[in-house]
Amino acid sequence: MSSQEMFSARVLSLYPSMFPGPLNYSLAGRALKDKRWDLSVLNIREFASDPHKTVDGRPFGGGPGMVLRADVLDRALSAIIPKEQQNEPVIVLSPRGNPLDQKRVNELALGAGLTLICGRFEGIDHRIIDAYGAEEISLGDFVLSGGEIAAIALLDAVVRLLPNVIGAAESLTNESFTDNLLEYPQFTRPQIWDGYTVPNILLSGDHAGIASWRQNESEQLTRERRPDLWARHNRELTSARVKK
Repeated sequence: MSSQEMFSARVLSLYPSMFPGPLNYSLAGRALKDKRWDLSVLNIREFASDPHKTVDGRPFGGGPGMVLRADVLDRALSAIIPKEQQNEPVIVLSPRGNPLDQKRVNELALGAGLTLICGRFEGIDHRIIDAYGAEEISLGDFVLSGGEIAAIALLDAVVRLLPNVIGAAESLTNESFTDNLLEYPQFTRPQIWDGYTVPNILLSGDHAGIASWRQNESEQLTRERRPDLWARHNRELTSARVKK
């Protein structure tokens, strides 16, 4: 994406009033106001063809709940995705999707835009996923009432990486999940609070020593809290050494 292009986010939801929601505040909100990205939200129900605005049906094969209809979603997608942007990702927020991670967020932020489908009930007719080559993404191993909250979280993660959204580029290189490590602990004023003190190394002015302390803290936290990330970190280090 060039600096002249605006990142375009398109959302399909049964509850469009949930947007922009938190995306109207802080970094994402300022970027939206400054036209560094664009948000379009469509109400799926507007594309129902019957007087009762039916958007779902009972699942074939039986079972509880309702499923969002493929024909309704297709009409909504056709209305919200411009022809010149039909090659951009279509994402379904779903608990059975691949877990969202920083690597995928980085990839999405490099694109020109994306379309998000917020599921409800028992999900959406799988034929939409096949027809649009949609990607299913999950926030984690838990279930939400619908995809809207997950969509907001995904967009917040992506928008903060867009050009000129965060003032200090260094902030993006020293945070959690960089190099598959969790971020080190942070401290600020007052130097002594309620009997707690700041680690002496952070007050020393020894930049090399501070960098070493932060690296060690990141590694220790990752080993203790996220052994999966620690294993991935070591695999990628080993792979990089082999390539050299």
